[in-house]
Amino acid sequence: MLLSDFVWSRNPRGLHVASIYQTPLDVGRYSQIHAGWAKLLAAGLEYVDDARVLLDMGITPVVRLYLGRYGAGPFDLHLRGLVDAFIGAGVRWFEFYNEPNLGVEWQEGFDPDWRNVDGVIRPLMDNWLLFAEYVVSRGCYPGFIPLAESDTPRYAAVMWMDAFLNYLGQNHFQRFQNVLANGMFVATHPYTLNHFYQDNGRGGARLPEQLNAREGGWHFEYPYDPINQSADPGRTVYGGTALAPYGDPVGLIAMGRMFNERAAQLFGTQAIPVLGTEGGIFPFRGGTFQQDTRYPPYNETSQAEATVAMFEWIARQAPPWFFGVTLWKEDDYYVPTSAPAIGRLAETPPVYKDVPPLEIMDPNWNAQIVGAPSGPGPIHGEPDYHMVILAPGLESRWFFETAQSYWNAFRPLVTTHSELIDHIPSTQSLAVTVIAPPDAVETMRLVIADRYPNVRFDLILAENLDVVREVLNNRVTLNRRFG
Repeated sequence: MLLSDFVWSRNPRGLHVASIYQTPLDVGRYSQIHAGWAKLLAAGLEYVDDARVLLDMGITPVVRLYLGRYGAGPFDLHLRGLVDAFIGAGVRWFEFYNEPNLGVEWQEGFDPDWRNVDGVIRPLMDNWLLFAEYVVSRGCYPGFIPLAESDTPRYAAVMWMDAFLNYLGQNHFQRFQNVLANGMFVATHPYTLNHFYQDNGRGGARLPEQLNAREGGWHFEYPYDPINQSADPGRTVYGGTALAPYGDPVGLIAMGRMFNERAAQLFGTQAIPVLGTEGGIFPFRGGTFQQDTRYPPYNETSQAEATVAMFEWIARQAPPWFFGVTLWKEDDYYVPTSAPAIGRLAETPPVYKDVPPLEIMDPNWNAQIVGAPSGPGPIHGEPDYHMVILAPGLESRWFFETAQSYWNAFRPLVTTHSELIDHIPSTQSLAVTVIAPPDAVETMRLVIADRYPNVRFDLILAENLDVVREVLNNRVTLNRRFG
């Protein structure tokens, strides 16, 4: 299948309905802004007729099966019947489950955790896969589960996505690869905050009153834009820096990029479509908003300019796999009066996206890594490799000055970069000695022990550096590499 084979309007502009049971839909609100997408919530059949109308208008509906607090419930006959009804109306794009990294999507009192494989990850992936296989069998497109784009430890979207993909790679490799190859898309929720700006031509950002959608210099590539890279060099969607230990997904294309990179590594994909089925620059009414002080603030007027520019950036500059955003949400833009963005979109013709005929699956991918789990393999006896990883704030120079005898005896690789673990193949094993102060222990467990379950996690607390030296010297005396 080619990326260009997906059937949609080619217009990145979209809008999310205000709620369930809002029917008949006021389709004039969608045509007014020249929308190419409409996100519908299907608790029943109330939007089936609206879907037909939208399709006749050249607007592509995306249907989320609305489940309330459904947790990891099954794809049952009732939900299958809803899918069938919308397929009968011409709909091709479907979603099942929504932001499972938030407790509000689960039964009362349940707090989900990506480390809970049997209670959370396994049922979500097993049930979603049944839904996806059915949708693909009908010639339609199942959306991979969208996450709330959080960067806090328990709810971190990057951690959750890795847990999803590693589970599928280790348990359902061929089934998931077949879904990827035959029409799957990735649903994301890119609420960008103020992570965008227009260059002022002097290496800085324009002020809110200077923004102009008709002029160039727009940046929506966070966290890879110059402002962020200058403030925190090397930051990626995976984090990669001390300031972003749990990943940094809060950008327009960040989670879509993460999925495409991970899926390429694990499953041999080349370009999986991504659609923001909620998100955009939220249309606050009145005042100025500056959620991240490294970036300029915005107001109602500059939000309107930036929203027009965002859709044009998607069409012209975003990766070919990024298909658009359905703005959250209809009533926030139209009630009690229309937001300025509505007027700007109405008076500005859309820019259509030219989608290249890229193969979804990479024909040059090395099939020998099919099904390989992420990271090093299990330890049998002694590990093949040994790293000493120093927590942020500790320097390798200190290690060699205070632990020379340990290094001479055991010769571990000493680093401050935990991402080096990714370079150990699954056919080899690894033990990691982590030296960390007490306030960094939980972070190091999250980025190493929890992410790489096969790695031996050997912790040395660095409350007192003299004590660390004594611990390491005692290990040399006992000829014991690990504690």
